Amino acid sequence: MISFARTTILLGILAALSLAPARAEDVKAGDLVITQAWSRATPGGAKIGGGYLTIENRGSAPDRLIGGSADIADKVEVHEMAMNNGVMTMRPLDNGLTIEPGKTVKLAPGGAHLMMLNPKSPLRQGDKVPVTLEFEKAGKVKVSLEVQGIGAQGPPGAGSAGGAMDMKDMKKTSDPSGMKK
Repeated sequence: MISFARTTILLGILAALSLAPARAEDVKAGDLVITQAWSRATPGGAKIGGGYLTIENRGSAPDRLIGGSADIADKVEVHEMAMNNGVMTMRPLDNGLTIEPGKTVKLAPGGAHLMMLNPKSPLRQGDKVPVTLEFEKAGKVKVSLEVQGIGAQGPPGAGSAGGAMDMKDMKKTSDPSGMKK
C-alpha cells in the first residue's frame, strides 16, 4: 500500500509536470527528428553565439549535418569542443557531423554545437532565432532556437522531471510532501 507521503510526492511531481513549459515542436526532415533546439543569450557586442539541439536518425543510412545559415548571423558553422592535453579547444568540423542510423546526437555546451559567427544583434532570453540547418541527405531544414539565459545548460523541460522539479531538493526538507515551507 502506498503511504500518504508517497502519494503526496507523486501528486506534487504530476502537478509540476503539468506546469512545465511546453517544449519546442519536433522538426522532422526525412529520417531525422530534431528536438530541443535552443541557444544562450549573448551580451551586446558578442562576436559569436552558440546553438544546441538533438538530432535522432530513425533511418537505415547515415546523414551528416554540414552547416547552416541564419539571418541574424554572417555564418553558421558546425563546431566541436574537446580537451587536448588539459586544454579546451574548439574547431570547425569541416566535414560536418555524422548522425549514424538508429543513433541520437546531442549538440550541447562543451561538445559539438552550432557556432553563429558575427551576430547582427544580441540573442535575448525569450527570443526565438530561426536557423536553417543543412544536411547532406535531408537537405535544408528550418528550426527555431529558443534563447535561454546566458548561463543556461539546456532548454526548459529537458531534465528528468520535465525541468520543473529537482528531485534532490525534496531531500532538503522534513516535510514529507517535498514542498518547501
